[in-house]
Amino acid sequence: MATSATSDHLLVIIDPAARQTDGESVRIAKDVLSAGAAAKVCLPEGPEEFARALGRRGSRRPVVIGDDRALVRAVTLLHRHRELSGCALSVVPVGEAALARSLGVPAGTVAAARAVLDGAERRLDLLVDDSDGVVLGALGIPPTPVRAAAAEPVTAGSGRPWLRTTYRSYRSLVRTLAARPTRLPAVPVPGPARLRIEVDGETVVDLDQPVAAVSVTPGASGLAEVEVRPLSVGAEATPLRASGRTVTVTGADFRYRADAMVSGPVRRRTWRVVEGAWGLVVPSSGR
Repeated sequence: MATSATSDHLLVIIDPAARQTDGESVRIAKDVLSAGAAAKVCLPEGPEEFARALGRRGSRRPVVIGDDRALVRAVTLLHRHRELSGCALSVVPVGEAALARSLGVPAGTVAAARAVLDGAERRLDLLVDDSDGVVLGALGIPPTPVRAAAAEPVTAGSGRPWLRTTYRSYRSLVRTLAARPTRLPAVPVPGPARLRIEVDGETVVDLDQPVAAVSVTPGASGLAEVEVRPLSVGAEATPLRASGRTVTVTGADFRYRADAMVSGPVRRRTWRVVEGAWGLVVPSSGR
């Protein structure tokens, strides 16, 4: 369900990674937003300043210019401060934004910025785990490979001597490795897992059945959609599917990918669906 995004007063938080990744797109987004609304622009230098800016937004509607990690960070902060229900969040994607696009946010900078100004709020379900973590889009076990994130920019004149010392040490290490070539071990690929998957207390698969993959996504009407792919030798096994309001996974130390982040290892984790927990501003035609 979508409702009109009413506030014309915006708090535009520009994630530092976005400024490093694509400064031109950031400039375009800022210009479009400033031309169409009363926009206060914040340029946080790290997660703590990001959190402070979001927490001090007052009556302004928050807009995040950044990638999927920035979007998840904003939702997580609002959830942990119990402010999601009364907040319509907007995002202008800059950087990796597969999650934002899957939720209905336009990929183009101008189109996304215009959706912030003219779009409507859509209420979306949220997966919340027993450590107060959130999942906006998809959860996967084992985690699929992800590209290494770009390092945070380091300014040479930042006035932080330890940064320059770290950089010199890094160059020294590179020279040492170049002089003494060594064979690096391959990164292990996650193999089959033995997990107990329970949906609303009912066991879908138990520890005696190895599984190749598990996916959990927020579905419709407050239910999570669960798909379990049992390990198969030969013909591909038929996936097991279930839906429910709570999903519990138990097993030997396992990792999982929630949206843009990999977490774990853990031995037990429970996710519950919170129906209509958060609002995202999307184009009005997407109702």
